[in-house]
Amino acid sequence: MMKINVITIFPDVMENILSMGMLGVASKKSLVTYNVVNLRDFAKDKHRTVDDEPYGGGGGMIMMVTPIVEAVEHIEPSQDSPVILLSPAGERFDQSLAHRYASCEELTFICGRYKGVDERVRKMVVTEEVSIGDFVLSGGELAAGACIEAIVRLKDEVLGNEDTRDTDSFEKDRDYILDCAYYTRPEEYRGHRVPEVLVSGNHKEIEKWRKMSSLRRTEKLRPDLLKRKS
Repeated sequence: MMKINVITIFPDVMENILSMGMLGVASKKSLVTYNVVNLRDFAKDKHRTVDDEPYGGGGGMIMMVTPIVEAVEHIEPSQDSPVILLSPAGERFDQSLAHRYASCEELTFICGRYKGVDERVRKMVVTEEVSIGDFVLSGGELAAGACIEAIVRLKDEVLGNEDTRDTDSFEKDRDYILDCAYYTRPEEYRGHRVPEVLVSGNHKEIEKWRKMSSLRRTEKLRPDLLKRKS
């Protein structure tokens, strides 16, 4: 069973995220166990303070080194398991990284907050940094949730139909291109019809259409993926 630890100052937020949809299903099936750790439990004052002003001045507050390091030490992550800081400076999270993390027995996510974290956290406990994109959030909770869902859905028996996973966008068997366009009922809606080939019953032609649809969608919406592929 995979174990996922999350260190956060908003444990209720993370617990809600981890209880929904396939993340909740994975827990109920005992495929994954979640351990949400309240960072404020490791504060040293009666106000449960986990942030302070930066040395040298400047705007914003910095998450303190002591609570984070002691929270990680309390968890006691297994040897060589990733301790991941969600950070704008991190490696871009993508499907290949999700696959690597899905093969791990344990993961620990540290949700940053405020202006950033004390640099000593990186030196003392963090083994990897991950970013979900070139933009700034107020904290790492939503980013952690996004990463965890991408990872957990790759575990066997989590999805009701695992064949759907193999055709997802960015999967390596698809050369990391986008998935094709899909249609469902009704067959016609306000003058827009489902492509005839999809209701023809000709599975060979349907497969050919879907491959072309994938390439066209990627060329139109994410041409950078085709350049990366070449």
